[in-house]
Amino acid sequence: MDPQAADSRLLETLLRIATALERLAPPPPVRPNLGAADAFVWHPAPPRLDPVPSVSRVPIALLQGVERQKAILLENTLRFASGLPANNAMLWGARGMGKSSLVKAAHAEACVRYPGSLALIEIHREDISTLPDLLRALRGESRRCLIFCDDLSFEKEDADYKALKSVLDGGIEGRPATVLFYATSNRRHLMPRDMIENERSTAINPSEATEEKVSLSDRFGLWIGFHNCDQDTFFAMIEGYAHAFALPISDEALRAAAVEWSVTRGGRSGRVAWQFVQDIAGRLGVNPAA
Repeated sequence: MDPQAADSRLLETLLRIATALERLAPPPPVRPNLGAADAFVWHPAPPRLDPVPSVSRVPIALLQGVERQKAILLENTLRFASGLPANNAMLWGARGMGKSSLVKAAHAEACVRYPGSLALIEIHREDISTLPDLLRALRGESRRCLIFCDDLSFEKEDADYKALKSVLDGGIEGRPATVLFYATSNRRHLMPRDMIENERSTAINPSEATEEKVSLSDRFGLWIGFHNCDQDTFFAMIEGYAHAFALPISDEALRAAAVEWSVTRGGRSGRVAWQFVQDIAGRLGVNPAA
């Protein structure tokens, strides 16, 4: 074979191999544009942060019945936004008592007091195993980021909690100083009781197995509990909303309607109060969003 033709064929083969390798190689990491918005949603495939122009939230002043929880989380968030150390936080407890609303409201308050300082990044529960990838994308960024996972919990045979545990407690790289993690859960220890009990009954060393599961919660510096509200707190919630939205109804009529609403819903909570106010506002011809 002509040496020149052989060299040409070899070069063509090498080019095809190089092209194929480029297709197989992962795309280069894209640096997030954290200046595009104050809030983002993390999507792992392909890795990206989608900006959220307007966050669905309630002003922090309207969150009633959680004054102590509000003070603790707000102080921690403002400290972090100002550039000082702060703790990861777990908000746990009763459903509908304003856990996720408080996280979003505290972030909004931080943005008012320290404009541009803090970005809120939501990560979905099913993507929690990609949290290390998100941290790698954020490493080196100057803007502080609050990663938020709503309704976080783990079921049997779910190993994602190990990824979260290593991220919260460091690992060899450590959590970036500009990143904080907030989560909400109906469970104090993020796992069902039968899962913990099963580990205790089947393990060679039951106490060590239980510690492995429970220790995940210990990675959060702040545990903030939310409990079912009594009737007075429920009334304070609906009256706070009604006054803020200038609903044309007396407190007596509002309370009577709220009692009936809560009975039909089978309980009282911040979520039930908000749903009631939306209903009564519609019946009175008032648009709270206007």
